[in-house]
Amino acid sequence: MSKINDAGHPKNVANFENLITYLTGYGAVYNPSNVNIQLKSLNEKALAARTLLEQVNDLAAKSSSAIAARDLAFQPLKKLSTRIVNAIKASNVPQQVADNATTNNRKIQGQRASAKLTDEEKEKLAASGTIVNQVSASQQSFDSQLDNFDKQIKLLGTIPTYAPN
Repeated sequence: MSKINDAGHPKNVANFENLITYLTGYGAVYNPSNVNIQLKSLNEKALAARTLLEQVNDLAAKSSSAIAARDLAFQPLKKLSTRIVNAIKASNVPQQVADNATTNNRKIQGQRASAKLTDEEKEKLAASGTIVNQVSASQQSFDSQLDNFDKQIKLLGTIPTYAPN
């Protein structure tokens, strides 16, 4: 028995078209009473499936291009955010404002506020009865990065001494 590894929508459409070819080969012998499985209906469905598959492929190509463009647009964000923080620190602002800017930058960079516990530290805490549950703190989705950068921009609006060159 052969093993078939090919799968997915294109293979389903190809197999459906192959089935129609076999049924066409039967000629007048293949004459079902159900209108939905007559050759005319099957050919229409195969054509519709092929058309939809082409539309999906076209949209996938456009989506791939849009994703690549978004990646390119977000590339300078981390460097810009670091430059903003450095300019804020050089603007002689209160430490709390600089800390807020650093927090926004840390989130944009995808860094944790505190270091992740090692396995030994977790075992020590577990032995003392403390349950430790560390979750991801990355916040690197495009939406999160935009939100954190928006917070950084709004923070800049509150600093009258911020004047980068």
